[in-house]
Amino acid sequence: MKIPYPRKGKAFPLQIVLVVPFLIQIFAAVSLVGYLSFKNGQRAVNDLAEQLIDRTSEVVDEHLKSYLAIPQTLNQINADAIRRGILDVRDRQTVGKYFWDQMHASDLTYIGIGLTTGEGLGAARYDGKTITIDDWTAKPPNNTSTYATDNQGNRTQINARWDWNNFKESWYTQPIAAGKPIWAKIVTGNYPTGPYIAASASRPIYDSQNRLLGMIACDIHLSKLSDFLRSLDISKSGQVFLLERDGTLIASSGTEKPFVLVNQDIRRLRAIDSSDPVIQNIAKRLQTSGFESITQDTDFQLEVQGKRHFVDVAPWRDKYGLDWLMVVSVPENAFMAQINANTGITIALCFGALVVASVMGVFTSHWIVRPILRLNWASKAMASGNLAQTVETGVIQELNTLSNSFNYMAEQLHESFTALEKSKEKLEDRVEERTTELKNTLEELQRTQSQVIQSEKMSSLGQLVAGVAHEINNPVNFIHGNLVYVQEYTQDLLAFVQLYQQHDPNPAAEIQTVAEDIELEFLQEDLPKMLSSMKVGTDRIRQIVLSLRNFSRIDEAEFKSVDIHEGIDSTLMILQHRLKAKPEQPEIEVIKDYGTIPLVECYAGQLNQVFMNILVNAVDALEENNIKRTYQEIEENPSRIKIRTSVINSTWLEIAIADNGIGISKEFQQRIFDPFFTTKPIGKGTGMGMSISYQIITEKHGGKLECFSNSGEGTEFIIQIPLQLNVNEVV
Repeated sequence: MKIPYPRKGKAFPLQIVLVVPFLIQIFAAVSLVGYLSFKNGQRAVNDLAEQLIDRTSEVVDEHLKSYLAIPQTLNQINADAIRRGILDVRDRQTVGKYFWDQMHASDLTYIGIGLTTGEGLGAARYDGKTITIDDWTAKPPNNTSTYATDNQGNRTQINARWDWNNFKESWYTQPIAAGKPIWAKIVTGNYPTGPYIAASASRPIYDSQNRLLGMIACDIHLSKLSDFLRSLDISKSGQVFLLERDGTLIASSGTEKPFVLVNQDIRRLRAIDSSDPVIQNIAKRLQTSGFESITQDTDFQLEVQGKRHFVDVAPWRDKYGLDWLMVVSVPENAFMAQINANTGITIALCFGALVVASVMGVFTSHWIVRPILRLNWASKAMASGNLAQTVETGVIQELNTLSNSFNYMAEQLHESFTALEKSKEKLEDRVEERTTELKNTLEELQRTQSQVIQSEKMSSLGQLVAGVAHEINNPVNFIHGNLVYVQEYTQDLLAFVQLYQQHDPNPAAEIQTVAEDIELEFLQEDLPKMLSSMKVGTDRIRQIVLSLRNFSRIDEAEFKSVDIHEGIDSTLMILQHRLKAKPEQPEIEVIKDYGTIPLVECYAGQLNQVFMNILVNAVDALEENNIKRTYQEIEENPSRIKIRTSVINSTWLEIAIADNGIGISKEFQQRIFDPFFTTKPIGKGTGMGMSISYQIITEKHGGKLECFSNSGEGTEFIIQIPLQLNVNEVV
């Protein structure tokens, strides 16, 4: 007898099973070593980059301190000389030579004074080499003369005349306003030798009686800072640049100048507009958090054009008001060349190891597989029905054991087949029993399905009610409209009878008898009241019909703009019989906190169904809570339903419906929107109301329906839907 056997998944040759795991282990080990080596190299690169950045930052910091201290120190020396009378600002020749000597001794662009009279004097190095002297009077035009000088600082000839006004220059007005030494605003200009960018160290000057004479300033050419940054070792592969707090570029180690020339107009360059991609991307990264927010040393990594850069940003300040940002950036690839080379060697070694291991594995597996193949051939023969199979032993002890076991198995197979036949009969009996159980289960599921379908049919009764309300509406309107005329005609007839009685107070006996039989006086008094009651009744019927029509919205388009408050009020009107007072409990109070909201685009009928489900659950919860309380206790702490509407974020409507009933436990809150889940007794709730409501709000209207409750403290449902619904975006 041939016994089929199942095959699970794809089978692989034994040689592959023996060789491949071995190769995978070797590859994994070598790869892990290579990976760890690479990661250690990366950590080393990070440490080296941090050290290089820190060293560069220290060098730049020291240079800024020493270079920017010179103008302020020189200003203080000159101001002290003027205050002590050593240097007389009225002696222009002497002051000019004094400044000329200081320009020779220092690497400055300009040294000068501006007096409160509008006059002034200064020594300048406009072309970076030749020192000239500027001397100006108080009143333009052409009030300033630029003198060439000899090698002793004497004036030789006038090179140019031009207009100048102390009181319009920031290097004069800012220190005067501050009353202390400061750095004036960085300025740009256009010398005959070309454009420039400079910073002025300025301070007020006083005479010996502490009277303000004006101010003194020393200018430094900020291009010299760029020259220094370019001289750093890091500038060959990285970037070092200085920024003002508004993101304007001061100096950089690149070839780009910190200003641009637009129609002969010099404009400062913002770092985010730099042509250097590294400076531009770093500036954009800093701008996201705000240049002003950087108050301490900040490190981060940034990818620019597919290359990672290590970046350090540190604030740089001095006591005279400078507040700059110093940025140092180093590319990762400057350190990764050797690491990448080592990685290549590791990959080559790994490949070589795989080749050697593959050759050795093939030979070893062939030696092991031959006796196993003999077992395989014998097994196939047994599977085809030839049970008389024996396997010879070989030189491998474990395979000999397997061969002996195989031979023993062949002897036992016949007995096993006999046992299998008996087991087959038992199995068929068990299968028949299980089939019967599954059939019973299927019938039970069919009954449950029928119950669910019946529940859905019951939910359609609302549409029937809406149809009935529509049919009642016409005759009720007819009766209500004609009651006005009936009441008017009745009043006319009664007035006619009264007029007749006034003119004939003693009618004939037959008329008197009929008047007594029909109780004419009572009829005259009661008939108007009866007609008024009938009018009140028809008004009530019309309100109920209107509420049913508003609730069902059967006579309107499915999707349109509606007044949500009308839908809520209609739902409350339908539930009025459950809200009003009863002998066993007082009235359930309804508190309306309606906000000012526009018309809402929605599926009105379905939204009213949500209001009905939530309000019915609220009433049920309140009634269940009232069963446990006396009439007096209910009056002291009345049952309430609060309905609140409001507009949030000008685009969403929020409707909150809260009660002070028994509440819902945390366990049940997690399942409250699940289909068929209900906390009500069997026959009172199907468990579909809140599930359908959740589907209407979330899927039909693209909104949210949330439940907030604590057991014993009441429940609040919050509905949020958009004021304008895009029907193409929701189901």
